[in-house]
Amino acid sequence: MNWPKIPLADWIEHLEAWLEQNFDPLFQFIRLIVGETVGGLDSVLQWFPPLVLIVIFAAIAWLIGKWRMALFTLIGLAIIENLGYWSQTMQTLSLVITAAFLSVLLGVPLGILCARSKTALRIVTPILDFMQTMPAFVYLLPAVTFFSLGVVPGVIASIIFAIPPTIRMTNLGIRQVPVELVEAADAFGSTPSQKLFKLQLPLAGPTIMAGINQTIMLSLSMVVIASMIGAQGVGASVYRAVTQGNTGVGFEAGLAIVILAIILDRLTQRTISKKKS
Repeated sequence: MNWPKIPLADWIEHLEAWLEQNFDPLFQFIRLIVGETVGGLDSVLQWFPPLVLIVIFAAIAWLIGKWRMALFTLIGLAIIENLGYWSQTMQTLSLVITAAFLSVLLGVPLGILCARSKTALRIVTPILDFMQTMPAFVYLLPAVTFFSLGVVPGVIASIIFAIPPTIRMTNLGIRQVPVELVEAADAFGSTPSQKLFKLQLPLAGPTIMAGINQTIMLSLSMVVIASMIGAQGVGASVYRAVTQGNTGVGFEAGLAIVILAIILDRLTQRTISKKKS
């Protein structure tokens, strides 16, 4: 079929140019807030001596999980320090925490909205499908256009890539609250806010935490991709190792990411287990 091609690429580029021209102050404000947040977290984490922070993280793991989790945290972080990736790992942790926090801050209210409104759910669902199926590399292009190079576009791209599970699981958790309990709350004259904060959110807590766990893991998976646009951290070491064909350095940096991922995953999983019990 010799049909004329839809000028989709031109439309997208015109939309990008229009947004950049009309919303540049907003993008600069977001860049300032996100950049200062990541920088502040990194400064705090870098201020502590590695040994002190390792002990603190191990103590947190012991309080949340079991002694095995604390031991793994202690040994794993000690290996990262021994390999010389402590500073980069703290930069990565700052990026992941910022991206996950902003994803939760935006995702939970959107999930609540979807649970309360079928219209909102019908609008948001295809957008989430699009966000989850679009290749992650594509998000780097508009992020760089609007926020320049560095850690900020990496955080923004991570948020877009990682936020869908939080929205979906929040919506699912609230909808799974037994109808009988909701009707009982209505019968006792509960206001919508009381019903939400005292009944639905507490019961949906484990499901919401499962979504947050997925969001954290997806944010961490964007670390190496974000390094392509100037985000620092362990991902930058992996990226340099790939471009230089240095297998040993790439394995070391990759191991640091794996250890960090396991620690974050197990801690959030343990939090989910405690909420269920």
